[in-house]
Amino acid sequence: MEEFISGLPEKKIFGNAAVEVKGLAYHSQSVQPGFLFAAIRGLREEGRRFIPDALSRGAGSVLVDEPLDDIRVTQVIVPDVRQALARLACAFYGDPSSSLTLVGITGTNGKTTTSYLIESIFAAAKKKVGVIGTVNYRYQNKITPAPTTTPESLDLQRNFQAMREAGVTHAILEVSSHALDMERVRGCHFDVALFTNLTRDHLDYHGSMENYFQAKQLLFTQFLAESGKEKKFSVINVDDPWGDKLLQAAGGSLWRYGIEKRGEIWPQQIEESAEGLRARVHIPRGTLDIHSPLIGRHNLYNILAAVSVGEALGFSSEAIAAGIAKLGRVPGRLERIPGGERIRVFVDYAHTGDALERALETLRRLTLGHLILVFGCGGDRDRGKRAVMGKIAAGASDVTVLTSDNPRTEDPWEIIREVEKGMRETTREKYQPGALMQTRGKARNGGTGYVVIPDRKKAIAWAIRAARPGDVVLIAGKGHEDYQILGKEKVHFNDREEAAQALASIGG
Repeated sequence: MEEFISGLPEKKIFGNAAVEVKGLAYHSQSVQPGFLFAAIRGLREEGRRFIPDALSRGAGSVLVDEPLDDIRVTQVIVPDVRQALARLACAFYGDPSSSLTLVGITGTNGKTTTSYLIESIFAAAKKKVGVIGTVNYRYQNKITPAPTTTPESLDLQRNFQAMREAGVTHAILEVSSHALDMERVRGCHFDVALFTNLTRDHLDYHGSMENYFQAKQLLFTQFLAESGKEKKFSVINVDDPWGDKLLQAAGGSLWRYGIEKRGEIWPQQIEESAEGLRARVHIPRGTLDIHSPLIGRHNLYNILAAVSVGEALGFSSEAIAAGIAKLGRVPGRLERIPGGERIRVFVDYAHTGDALERALETLRRLTLGHLILVFGCGGDRDRGKRAVMGKIAAGASDVTVLTSDNPRTEDPWEIIREVEKGMRETTREKYQPGALMQTRGKARNGGTGYVVIPDRKKAIAWAIRAARPGDVVLIAGKGHEDYQILGKEKVHFNDREEAAQALASIGG
């Protein structure tokens, strides 16, 4: 053990320092004989509470932040258990990210789509790619559902090691603010740190936008700086005011992208349509003509971010353009549901005010009739954004169907009431579902307003039945997710499946 933990600063050992460490675990149920159990502090659970269970399963040592009485196995005492676990996980798996070209993406919105774009560019350049992100963890045709955007450090290093063994050379990691604040990415050797934008989210955890920004900033000021890579790059959206602020502190070579402001990467010409995006992009080597099936100005930002990463890492213009052109869809990101001919239905992950507004703005330009929105807000999360999102929803759509998202342990009706406060600040009138449906059936240009249908399945079905030829329906908030969290139970629910069934029931 002494040699294994030698890299930990400020450590103390109580007990047998020669005990062998056969593995690591932070969930007691994952412990096997001879493992070191890390008693990390969770958001709701105290890790030390699970030490007896870990010992009953054969843990030979424990990692804790203060000595514990009546523990007969070796104790390693450290100031910060999470940080120590990250360091030990890196050492246990042989520092795998040092052998990978690693891109870390952080920001409120756009991380997932940008990760898919970069993955497509790498694939076009014939690189073997691995991705760890919100939708799933994937490499070499192996796909694992993602329980969280950025996994705990032990799982993260295990994934990197598996990628390395499978021959992966380039990895992309979506980095959440929680992961940065909780030291999950310590020991990751980033080549590129990418910032997309910062808008209100997760204030239930961070408390303020400044704290939220400070957590995001750690990727550029601490973890990129500590990376062992020879060449390191910070790629930053300079149109975002927080990105402009980040420029002052970010390390490595700076690559700036934007539409309004000119940095190293910016579009000289832009064409937007229902078929996608075309742009002539200024790059340090000259210009790059790109075409993408993705729609919306927000996706142009994601494309510019991906181009910046490709340029920073020295990929050919051909590979960058080919990768962008090849990516036709991203799961749950303005994803068109097949089957709608008279009406068009999209599912999007938008669960912040900014993301919802951008999605609605994009679809408004494609809407000949009315724009119908189905959305709700999650429980046990930032309550302050609920009224904000309600105001955006009612103001930017013609018909809003307010429903449940993942209520978790909150009363769904209480969440709805808080969202509705913002909706009442607009000119949209509230109707009973039957009354609004009847109004919409009488006149082509009538029937705007909002309804409340807490049952999400019924809300989706109502919205699609209420749509008229030329209308567009947006189902927002859950995107790729295939579950709903009711209380503490996770039950199967998929917006895409529900929308397809509703479309089939009306014949498109």
